[in-house]
Amino acid sequence: MLGRTASSLFWMSRYHERAMNTAKLLEVAYRTAIVAHGGQDSEDDWRFALLCAGCAFGYQEKIGDVSPKGVISYMVFDKENPSSVRVCLETARNNARAVRTSITSELWEAINTTWIEFMDTSPQSITRDRLPEFLSWISQRSHLFRGALLNTLLRDDGYFFSQLGNFVERADNTARVLNTQYWVLLPDNDVIGDGSMDRYQWTGILRALSGHRSYRFAYPDAKLTAFNIAEFLILRREMPRSLAHCYEWISGSANDLGLFYGEKLPSLTMADQISDDLANTEMQDIYHNGLHDFLNDFIIQNNNFAGQLSKDYNFA
Repeated sequence: MLGRTASSLFWMSRYHERAMNTAKLLEVAYRTAIVAHGGQDSEDDWRFALLCAGCAFGYQEKIGDVSPKGVISYMVFDKENPSSVRVCLETARNNARAVRTSITSELWEAINTTWIEFMDTSPQSITRDRLPEFLSWISQRSHLFRGALLNTLLRDDGYFFSQLGNFVERADNTARVLNTQYWVLLPDNDVIGDGSMDRYQWTGILRALSGHRSYRFAYPDAKLTAFNIAEFLILRREMPRSLAHCYEWISGSANDLGLFYGEKLPSLTMADQISDDLANTEMQDIYHNGLHDFLNDFIIQNNNFAGQLSKDYNFA
């Protein structure tokens, strides 16, 4: 497969995953503002979405004061924000169009229809009351894309590159969400007391990573605690957005790619190492060495893996 084809498939999946992650962060900001503050907006709730998405600096430069209207506009419709839903969907579609003959008609239809329907949506029509429904639609379209990819794409090198893009982006998002409010997940918070603000923050983190309900299944007899939430989102491999789960998929896809081409390049060894490190780590060890440092190191490792993958397979 040509390097530019591999690159397009990798980034097609990565940008579609990013669009859903951005929508989820906005949903959490909206929900927390209503529930935690009795319907009164708090800058912190909307700033949380900006920080997790890596949009805080760009927003400050372009808009300035944090407000619901400004954040929604910047993170959903802004053409100059590389992580806005609009840019993510457009870039995913452009990458898919570049490899139109390498993907199925079902997958192309899911991508193209999403873009057409999004462009038919007027930014002025997305009022505060309509925002949850619109964000839910974005998430549903992302799930449709993922379902079409998993159910129709041939299990060849194109599929493996698509999977790698999806889970590299997902791992990055999980790590950034946790790192944005890492202090809330320190074990001291379990001792100080399960206050209402702690619960809102913990719940917000779980919701941002689609883990609020599944947490209850994983810890059926336990209340919300900082330790359990951190362990759930970092080391529990049955949690689809945990770091361990993401790298189990990345390592598997990387090794499948190595078998397909008959060679194991440096990026594949990196994927195995990161996956093994997560599998052999205990939450107590992460706390002992520093949760913030661990998450910073993970983000760097994840970026290095993506960079090495690009180098190994000559991404254009």
